[in-house]
Amino acid sequence: METTMNILFISIEGNTRSFLTRLQAFAKQQHSINSQNLTINLKEITDQTVPEAEDKNFFAFVPTYLDGGNGFDSGFNELMTNALGEYIASNNNADKCIGVVGSGNKNFNEQYCLTARKYCDQFDAPFLADYELRGTDEDIDNIYTILQKRWKTVEA
Repeated sequence: METTMNILFISIEGNTRSFLTRLQAFAKQQHSINSQNLTINLKEITDQTVPEAEDKNFFAFVPTYLDGGNGFDSGFNELMTNALGEYIASNNNADKCIGVVGSGNKNFNEQYCLTARKYCDQFDAPFLADYELRGTDEDIDNIYTILQKRWKTVEA
């Protein structure tokens, strides 16, 4: 069984990268306490990333940056995170996406984590969790537990 979970992400303002760096450090610490706990491999997707076929399961972490609309009945335009969606859509990578975690700003009400929910529909993957902006230590602990449980279920 794999001992490392894979995460693909895009980070526009650094919030997602910050959260995932902290999550990766937390996972490493948990693995050192108990080798049954999984570590985390991060892969950042940017506009310059050349799409390649992923050969291992992964989670997608995506922030929400929208322009206009409420995302439901008046539409919206996704801004800046398209590279991750295009990467997942290419080379049958969506088949390896085993869950999506969203982030955003709760002040945006219905638009909060809308991109992550869109990815779930588009790539037939479950919405696993969310956190606001750079997340809290409690978010790190909770999301690590959720990811580890999902990974072990899928990989079993």
